[in-house]
Amino acid sequence: MKNCFMKMNVGLLAGLSCLGAAEAKPMEGSRPNIILVMTDDQGMGDLACMGNPILKTPHLDRFYEQSTRFTDYQVSPTCAPTRAALMSGRAPFKNGVTHTIFQRERMALDTFTMPQALKLVGYSTAIFGKWHLGDEEEYLPGSRGFDEVLIHGAGGIGQVSLGDFPPNGQNTYFDSVLLHNDTVVKTKGFCTDLFFQAGLAWIKEQEKSETPYFAYISLNAPHGPFIAPDSYKKRFLDEGYDENTSGRYGMVENLDDNFGLLWKKLHEWNALENTLVIFMTDNGMSMKPIMKNGEKVDRFNAGLRSFKNSPNEGGTHVPAFWYWKGVLGEGVDIDALTAHIDLYKTFCDLAGAKLPPSMQQMDGRSLVPLLKDPNAKWADRELFIHCGRWKAGARDAFKYQKCAVRTAKWRFVNNKQLYDISNDPGETRDVASSHPEVVEMLRKSYDKWWASVLPLMVNEGLPRVKPEDQPLAIRYNKQLKEEGIPEWSPPEL
Repeated sequence: MKNCFMKMNVGLLAGLSCLGAAEAKPMEGSRPNIILVMTDDQGMGDLACMGNPILKTPHLDRFYEQSTRFTDYQVSPTCAPTRAALMSGRAPFKNGVTHTIFQRERMALDTFTMPQALKLVGYSTAIFGKWHLGDEEEYLPGSRGFDEVLIHGAGGIGQVSLGDFPPNGQNTYFDSVLLHNDTVVKTKGFCTDLFFQAGLAWIKEQEKSETPYFAYISLNAPHGPFIAPDSYKKRFLDEGYDENTSGRYGMVENLDDNFGLLWKKLHEWNALENTLVIFMTDNGMSMKPIMKNGEKVDRFNAGLRSFKNSPNEGGTHVPAFWYWKGVLGEGVDIDALTAHIDLYKTFCDLAGAKLPPSMQQMDGRSLVPLLKDPNAKWADRELFIHCGRWKAGARDAFKYQKCAVRTAKWRFVNNKQLYDISNDPGETRDVASSHPEVVEMLRKSYDKWWASVLPLMVNEGLPRVKPEDQPLAIRYNKQLKEEGIPEWSPPEL
């Protein structure tokens, strides 16, 4: 990960001047617009600025250079759990989210969500892309605090047997059938282009009305199947890469161009002075082996061990770049241990939202002290990680399987392996035998945490739903019969 940090000193000097200028106006209650762009299954090594030798991602590279970067930012090992943590400010198991399928991705209905909190202080809220926290009416984003909704179903476009709209299994990622607010619609074009264009059109309207807003551009790319427009695959195919690699890396370069369009439009609309823009990913890389001209090529993973659905660093350590013109430092690294559960409190502090006393107890912290001063005191913490995904009835046997505890220094994996992350970020040396006191401490902490989340796993034991009985399949077929499926496209920018 050498490339990630090589410019830190220069960036820090530039950033401190911005931070000093910002001190005149407190961050708390400053009510910035918030744009959160989150990609799906894109790992720490899936950007050129992170050192990837194959990809070209000039727009995100430039954004990285200008941003404040959280260099030890942790999420969950898979999709739905990370999304539940963002929306709730607490560990995903406490929302009942222990899987990405089989109704175990549904976020508990007693969760008071982050967009609901922002609406308390007048924010408009919107989601474009992937929701993945339940497809029944009461679980959908329109019932959980979002004013504007454009989403596919299930965990991925085309996952019809798991809940997506039936037609999406025929032409995955192109001309998708989506839910736009309360109406099922047919769209045109590549899905990533559409989600960005719809998001930008909505942002433009909020800018005109001068309404503070939260825009959640939650992409399904580069989640498999690895499909991209031909123009984005061509370079890789011409260089001899296999179809899967060309599709996946084509998806990444396409989303980079779309991020560049977002950046361009925000500049044109003079929107950046009061807008916090965040780029992150939902978990580690998910990528098949790379083949080039018949030879296997190593997948670049920024030196991290393992990939998506792993309790190791490669499963949960992801990029997190934050930009707020004139407020946050440019090219500044924040090395404190932070996580997805921290965004809820952070956004509420920035928006000046006072939370209701009866809501869920959150696990996260506000990142505002670190945004003000990257070197601020930050107490050590324990982050608990579990991949979930156990078979029905096998939860107790999986207590110590695919789990971890992270602190600023340590990663304790599967109740037995201990890695000194501060000196060995690639987890190459198990030091459990030489630090038995650390093992004992983290084991006790994990046992206590596990006992605390068991009563909150409200989705365990639910029956598997047949494809034809999935909520969005029923909704699609009912609307098709009664009204038809209208074509829809976002307003022109």
